[in-house]
Amino acid sequence: MDSTPSIRVKNLTRQYGAITAIQNVSFTVNPGEIVGFLGPNGAGKSTTMRILSGIMSATSGSAWVGGVCVAQSPHEVKRKIGYMPENNPLPDDMRVVEYLRFRARLKEVPSRKLRASVQEVMEICDLARTARRKIIGTLSKGFRQRVGIADALLGDPEVIIMDEPTIGLDPHQIQGIRTLINNLRGKLTVVLSSHILPEIERSCDRVIIINRGRVVASGTSSELREEFLPGNRFDLEIDGEEADVIAELATHKIEADIVDSQQVDDSTYKLSIKTDSEAAHGPHLIQLLSQAPKFKLHSLAPRVPNLEEIFLAATKRSWEETIETKPKMAKETVSTNQDTTSS
Repeated sequence: MDSTPSIRVKNLTRQYGAITAIQNVSFTVNPGEIVGFLGPNGAGKSTTMRILSGIMSATSGSAWVGGVCVAQSPHEVKRKIGYMPENNPLPDDMRVVEYLRFRARLKEVPSRKLRASVQEVMEICDLARTARRKIIGTLSKGFRQRVGIADALLGDPEVIIMDEPTIGLDPHQIQGIRTLINNLRGKLTVVLSSHILPEIERSCDRVIIINRGRVVASGTSSELREEFLPGNRFDLEIDGEEADVIAELATHKIEADIVDSQQVDDSTYKLSIKTDSEAAHGPHLIQLLSQAPKFKLHSLAPRVPNLEEIFLAATKRSWEETIETKPKMAKETVSTNQDTTSS
């Protein structure tokens, strides 16, 4: 496989007047990867995707797709990218096959290959038998998303960018889109954004998290888990007092913290605890806590933080760092002003 990154972004910034949508965004995506691009609403995801697709220009910084500079050769980049925007705009009065043939001509698919290319993407997206002749306006949301993905696949792009491909879909439709995306693994480079974090975790090889226009985390789920939520976590159910669990572990030289607690009834609690102790593993903790005199242990199970918890931890850290930075900047500004006044 080609060692040149499919996507390389360096210090990408986009401003709208006094508002900065993204600032110094940098990342790479390797050929054949499926990468999730995550962030809260307004974080800069769609802006970054539009710049990569050549739809919008950057204020500063650079982006390359397939080794081609987006700013210098936007038309060549558009030939390398299949882009499916959020709220996938489709004409309601055209049939599926008519629309895809129309889009293939716009993408300059050669006439001799046009019918075969349209048929191929319809087969990939499971449209050939079920929706080929249907009018787009009569399709369900799930099938409309499939038409949008089929459109993105036309023209043999190297990179597929999908903005919220599963938005508004029911669980069965989401599973179908997930299967479709997984079938592209290793064949095309895929970048997708979604607020359905379990889907990102299932489908993507790696995750990039953006917040307030800056990349705040990048890596696999396990790498991000180690960075933002290190240590071992366990879910327990006990009869007794929460504090007694921590005290009992301390007697065995295991330091732990309660990260979540839920009271089930008058005496029963469900707890999540975190510990950095190397001695803390499931069988050992069960042995220790089942013999504790002050409470009764009903259950204990290891708990692996999911992508939603990682996402919240990463964005929380970025907010805290921003809050810490602002007072320092304010002090520096005041100091500079005083020095200027003195001189």
